[in-house]
Amino acid sequence: MGARKREMAERLKEIKKQTAIAKLNDIPTSPRKMRLVADLVRGVEVNRALDILKYSKKEASVRLEKLLKSAIANWEAKNEADRKDLENGNVYVQHISVGQGRTLKRIRTAPQGRAARIRKRSNHVTIVLGKKGEETTVNNEVVTEEQ
Repeated sequence: MGARKREMAERLKEIKKQTAIAKLNDIPTSPRKMRLVADLVRGVEVNRALDILKYSKKEASVRLEKLLKSAIANWEAKNEADRKDLENGNVYVQHISVGQGRTLKRIRTAPQGRAARIRKRSNHVTIVLGKKGEETTVNNEVVTEEQ
């Protein structure tokens, strides 16, 4: 392994140690409905995002709130010295992505003796928390965002 490649690998490893990630797979909600809720909290400070999800009427917000609480717990475990940042509002939802999960195919009766297909969709959600003015990695790419 070359020196530059090793340095980059070590740098990415250090960044990954400080990044809090939470994933939730196979949520039985369509990705489109989940993206509507995910767009509400993208780039928002963590405590404000929890309030938004708590008072949202969408069903997907309940699952997303639980996932965000898990990401906050992961962030607290990795950054024990920086607990004040969470209270001061320096931690925010840096990256949130909703991907399509598996689709269950079911059959329903249709007129004139035919059958119609029902697609029961599911999704995967990933949340990455970051500290304001810090760089992190998302999908092995270094991202620097300042807000």
